[in-house]
Amino acid sequence: METFNEDPKPGRLVLPLVLIGMIATTYTFINRVTTNNDLEIEPVAEEVVEPIVEDSTPEDTTTTTTTTLPDEVVTYLEEISSEKIQSIDLATKVLEANENWDNESITYQEAKDEFAEFIEDAQQFVETVAEPGPPSTFAGLVKSHEELKSIAELIYADTQELLEGLTSSDTGERRAAALESFNNNINGFQEKIEEIVAINTSG
Repeated sequence: METFNEDPKPGRLVLPLVLIGMIATTYTFINRVTTNNDLEIEPVAEEVVEPIVEDSTPEDTTTTTTTTLPDEVVTYLEEISSEKIQSIDLATKVLEANENWDNESITYQEAKDEFAEFIEDAQQFVETVAEPGPPSTFAGLVKSHEELKSIAELIYADTQELLEGLTSSDTGERRAAALESFNNNINGFQEKIEEIVAINTSG
């Protein structure tokens, strides 16, 4: 008569024992190898390779060009730059005198005298601008200088009109219009000089 085995899978008790034995054997083997060979088991550090980022900054490819101007052109540019300063000085005096008259800080006679002096200053200014002018071999400068002379003449006419406006019987409208024209022409004169200098000195 066969004996009935209550456990249908008797191997399930043996397998854990086998695994335990294998683990113990492996541990003992590794431990012995490292001891006999003086080995140290350390965790392997994974080397991190940083990506190389190329410099995206564009190279400076600017080329500096040095332009040597003829001496006579340099002299002319210095002259008109000086005339620009003279125009600033004239404008400052005219505006100050006009403001003093509006504020009644000067008498009528004092205002007339000052406005008359401005006419003389403007006439001298016209003569200064007219001569000597640019070298005749530079057609562009000659043409631009003619424009400067024309504007200087307008400034002179404005100073005359300022005095006429001061002495007129109106309530200041004529003088105000003359002053506006004077300011516009002074600004135009200075801007023209800046334009001439910039064109001839830019690389």
